[in-house]
Amino acid sequence: MHPTPTTFPDLLTALLRSDAGRPLVTFYDHATDERVELSVTTYANWVAKAASLLAEEHGLERGDRLRIDLPPHWLGAVFLGAAWQVGLALTWADDADAVVCGPDALAQWSTNAARLPVLACSLRPLGVRFAAPLPAGVHDVGLEVWSQPDSFIPWDPPQPDDVAVELPEGALSQEELWRTAAAGSALTDGGRLLSEANPASPPGLASFTEPLARGGSLVLVRHAERERLEATYASERATARFPA
Repeated sequence: MHPTPTTFPDLLTALLRSDAGRPLVTFYDHATDERVELSVTTYANWVAKAASLLAEEHGLERGDRLRIDLPPHWLGAVFLGAAWQVGLALTWADDADAVVCGPDALAQWSTNAARLPVLACSLRPLGVRFAAPLPAGVHDVGLEVWSQPDSFIPWDPPQPDDVAVELPEGALSQEELWRTAAAGSALTDGGRLLSEANPASPPGLASFTEPLARGGSLVLVRHAERERLEATYASERATARFPA
């Protein structure tokens, strides 16, 4: 058995070496009929772009704290990876060093744009820009992310003992996060996990970290319709549900 990687960059490198073309994150929105599938390679490219946006464009550094205030969405998974690629700590506190938000939280966070980076995601298909102008000082992810490179190498790489996430019950380092995920029970190794939980939330974090650590994949459904959920489970060849 291969040893569990102790940082996100090491984990992503291992995933790319093992089977870069397989699906990693598949997103459904039953309300809009949107479906987005990110292979390991595509996910890694998005993570690199988002990490560069955070670090190179907005000056975030290893040890800074990021708040991701998004609903269940594939971009939440991207920014989780981007944060850990840079060495940021994910937090749900209001005193973060930067915020990534969606349309529903835009009014709340735009008032902070003068003192910290506020990056807004339209959540429109393909991650495109907002249709209407944003409040002053707020950055449009759909506009800024496309110019970022497809690879990102941090000048100060994250270390195993860096804080990866601040949970209500306490902080987890990168090493603790991935060792916990590798020992999780949400799915078997290589399994495909169907979830309605928000991966960028304390209750839903394991729905994303466990598939990554165990060589599996996530099928994330937003606005799930009960009668369509079973069909989605079958068509995506899911093997487990979150929560179990």
